[in-house]
Amino acid sequence: MTDDLRAWLQALPKVELHLHLEGAIPLPALWQLMQKYGGDPGVPSQADLRQRLTYKDFPDFIAAWIWKNGFIRSYEDFSFIAEAVARDLAEQNIRYAEVFFSPTRFLDQGLEPQGLAQAIRKGLDRVPETEVWLIADLVRDHGPDQAGNTLAQIREVMDCGIIGIGIGGSEHLYPPEPFAPVYAAARALGLHTSAHAGEASGPESIRGAVEALDVDRIGHAIAARQDPALMALLAERQIPIELCPLSNVATGSIAAIGDHPVREFWQAGLMLTVNTDDPGMFHNSMLAEFMALHDVFGFDRAQIRSLILNGVDASWQAADRKIALRQAFQDDPAWQA
Repeated sequence: MTDDLRAWLQALPKVELHLHLEGAIPLPALWQLMQKYGGDPGVPSQADLRQRLTYKDFPDFIAAWIWKNGFIRSYEDFSFIAEAVARDLAEQNIRYAEVFFSPTRFLDQGLEPQGLAQAIRKGLDRVPETEVWLIADLVRDHGPDQAGNTLAQIREVMDCGIIGIGIGGSEHLYPPEPFAPVYAAARALGLHTSAHAGEASGPESIRGAVEALDVDRIGHAIAARQDPALMALLAERQIPIELCPLSNVATGSIAAIGDHPVREFWQAGLMLTVNTDDPGMFHNSMLAEFMALHDVFGFDRAQIRSLILNGVDASWQAADRKIALRQAFQDDPAWQA
């Protein structure tokens, strides 16, 4: 049964809405970049690289993220990693994805947001098997003023397939409310909005994202379980949640996968999608996410199909495009297997 389930999950057409480009670099591609720039004496092999990418807590993960970024130094590097990530998506039969990139993380490398977007699109276009749109992560750590500057810059290259904005980074240090004017400006440009909230901070972070930022979606939101009124609000408004269960274990946001609130959220009627977040850094995959939902929480095939279609419905495409995507998924030979 397990092998049959794995084969079915692999064959299913899938959607990814919460994926960070710089955190999704397959290990062989990241290792190749490291060798290009002289490597790290403390990481002598690709096996050691995998071990280096383990974390005791969320701040430790952020530190590793910054370390890894030190090996992405040129626009050509971004085209390289974009192609590698897109090929990995295609191999997983992820047909549609909305992918974060974090331009302000690379200003100290002399790389501008406009050039990054163009370079990423160049790499993505080499892999026509999967459709990828971009979300600019304005990175809360750099503050709302820098976020506003970044928004002004990405406005110039929205034709690279930039469909929305978000704020990732150190949520436990930077609350959402100061970013409200930037979010209003993004909506005025026609961009959609998401925010990481309730991952490394409490339910007040989620409420701030909903009430101050007026987000279209919320990344993680696992702390909502602490606030019944907030749970009721999320269920009532059907604000899509970008769940990343195995990520939350990897960063120490939850102690073990069995502690994740995914089943609790499902039973409460929240609008859930399933995503991998930073699979190059967490060593997970969409198949592994769905296997965990099945093995640990008892999600059956019909429920897994529903979660995938939630991803289509929560995407930032026009209604007619969503209808077409849903139909294409449901017509796929694997869908009813």
